[in-house]
Amino acid sequence: MIAAAADDNPAATAAGEVKSVTILGSTGSVGCSTLDLIGRDRARFELVALTAHRNVGTLIEQARAFRPRFAVVADPACYAELKSGLSGTGIEVAAGAEALVDAAALPADWVMAGIVGAAGLAPTLAAVKRGACVALANKECLVSAGPLFLEEVKRSGATLLPVDSEHNAIFQVLDVDRLEAVERIVLTASGGPFRTWSLEEMARATPAQAVAHPRWDMGAKISVDSATLMNKGLELIEAYYLFPVGEQRLDVVIHPESIIHSMVAYIDGSVLAQLGMPDMRTPIAYALAWPRRMATPSARLDLAQIGQLTFEAPDLKRFPALTLAREALHVGGSAPTVLNAANEVAVAAFLAGRIGFHAIVAVTNAVLEQSMALGERPADLAEVYELDRIARIRAEEMVQNRGR
Repeated sequence: MIAAAADDNPAATAAGEVKSVTILGSTGSVGCSTLDLIGRDRARFELVALTAHRNVGTLIEQARAFRPRFAVVADPACYAELKSGLSGTGIEVAAGAEALVDAAALPADWVMAGIVGAAGLAPTLAAVKRGACVALANKECLVSAGPLFLEEVKRSGATLLPVDSEHNAIFQVLDVDRLEAVERIVLTASGGPFRTWSLEEMARATPAQAVAHPRWDMGAKISVDSATLMNKGLELIEAYYLFPVGEQRLDVVIHPESIIHSMVAYIDGSVLAQLGMPDMRTPIAYALAWPRRMATPSARLDLAQIGQLTFEAPDLKRFPALTLAREALHVGGSAPTVLNAANEVAVAAFLAGRIGFHAIVAVTNAVLEQSMALGERPADLAEVYELDRIARIRAEEMVQNRGR
């Protein structure tokens, strides 16, 4: 399900060859970081397509700078502005959800799946279906539809390269041919902006405080997920599908400095870790240049200057989202899909000032409990979307009830 050795994988690009690239979600933080890396070594890459949700101004700037063959905006209302902004460039433009899928299906050696949330499901699956090398930054694909994605990866021969810093770190140090020797995989978590806050303090937390991550520069939704630790819960589910060692061998530890990005412990007592400064360009570069490496402008690690690295167990009483995610993984079936959808609605409501911080997990938990009878795991993407739709309706109802 993750990349094979370079010599055995048809997705590998030989040194000196130009790699064609599509970036799904080019205006987000991951997309912008990917373009930053490409812009530093333009001769090695050819842009096929760039896509955005509705940040059409940034998309126009990116398209004019990098000259992809296609530029796509998900919101049809932005089509006219995109077309006007790229008039005379020769770049083909399109808009709408189907256009995103079409962009993902275009021939490209490497696809960055950087669309946040369930909106990234169909485009990412389209890239997988044609057997592409997919750099997976959208954790919701595996959380909401993990079995479907892995079945399609196996059928098509696609390559998945994990981009989340934690999963990318595991990818770098995991002996995929000897998983029986793995004692446990440990995902590290910064603890977010509220790591030392009391329950009472978090109850009064504002959206501005929740998105002010102490280590990483991320989008608002992911930043709030980091503040609740739901982000780590979703990463736990993603790790379950990426690295088939079983739920019981997956652990989480809080590591505030965000220097060790994850670890793999082996049965002989060895623990291998990937270290680096907190900069998403490092894991993106590893995926972009795979199976080789490329230079990045990331700050270099100086352990003597840092002085010490600290660790602590996650406080599950103050951060119940982690337990909730593990329970959804254990239950299986439709539970992870419902968990993800309800959390997205609750986070959006918090960011809009409609509910308090603690209500994010409360709403998600209530929807999950209410939805346990929705059935077994979805058989296809249509069922995933239907489960997602129902969960969102129920989450919105609960948000409204809390606001009354």
